[in-house]
Amino acid sequence: MTYARIAGVGSCLPEKVLTNKDLEGMMDTSDEWIRERTGMKRRHVAGEGETTGSMSLIAAQRALEMAGMAADELDMIVVGTCTPDKIIPATATIVQRELGIKGCPALDVNAACSGFLYGLDYANRYFLTGGAKKALVIGAETLTRIVNWEDRTTAVLFGDGAGAVVLEVSDEPGILATHIHANGEFEELLHTTGGISRGFDASCDRDGFVRMEGNAVFKRAVATFDSIARETVADLDGHLDDIDWFIPHQANMRIIKAAAKKLSMPMERVISTVDEHANTSAASIPLALDLAVREGRIKRGDTLLMAAFGAGFTWGSAMLKF
Repeated sequence: MTYARIAGVGSCLPEKVLTNKDLEGMMDTSDEWIRERTGMKRRHVAGEGETTGSMSLIAAQRALEMAGMAADELDMIVVGTCTPDKIIPATATIVQRELGIKGCPALDVNAACSGFLYGLDYANRYFLTGGAKKALVIGAETLTRIVNWEDRTTAVLFGDGAGAVVLEVSDEPGILATHIHANGEFEELLHTTGGISRGFDASCDRDGFVRMEGNAVFKRAVATFDSIARETVADLDGHLDDIDWFIPHQANMRIIKAAAKKLSMPMERVISTVDEHANTSAASIPLALDLAVREGRIKRGDTLLMAAFGAGFTWGSAMLKF
């Protein structure tokens, strides 16, 4: 059987860091309140000239370097993001240009926090049908540009960054299963109030900022993490005990711990980086993966379970051998 296997990982975080103490001087909040409710200590904020595309490029270059692969070997590029550089063209084509290559398909996928796993699913299907042998999948966001810095319920939650994986065809097990889902009936619980076709009009409460019903999202996220994880494992006739590492979307430490508890997954087997870079949406899983690989925690042959939940609502999972 042919598999898509991760050959390299990479990430990029902006140099500018905004700590909880910094936020105390910007809004009515406190370091204690943020840590207690989210587990976050700091977030990285894109500076002048830093974009989803520029961070994606750096993450991609680092992943290609680890894979020992030249950019012109790639058969496709997929970028999961809800904060692209431009409406058109796709940020993936900008990354493609900056890598100095052309010809291979390059596209963006907007599934909010599930964007990376949607992209992984998409690329994996190309491998399974023989349409690709080498691919670049990126999750990247500049969310701090669509948060209202006067709204402490959302501003403290988000950060910027990018993570990337390079996939290559292999006869050895790689991606074992992927599942993606969506349910648009929950749109109003996590969304932006403005957009291109709807327009931006402050008088109509369409300012383009992220809005979220935190408690409702929390409950739905925990339940969904549990169901998607069990669906993925059951699909392979396996057990949760088969998982070496659980890498959830880094939305909130309370969500991560609650999801791990429902899955009877000890926190020692959960990769968590939310304290260091907050919620980076589609970038969070590949960021966490890259850190854990480079620190030596995740090793070749380990079985990984990734799961994400985001606006839409969208959700997805992937189980793979690293």
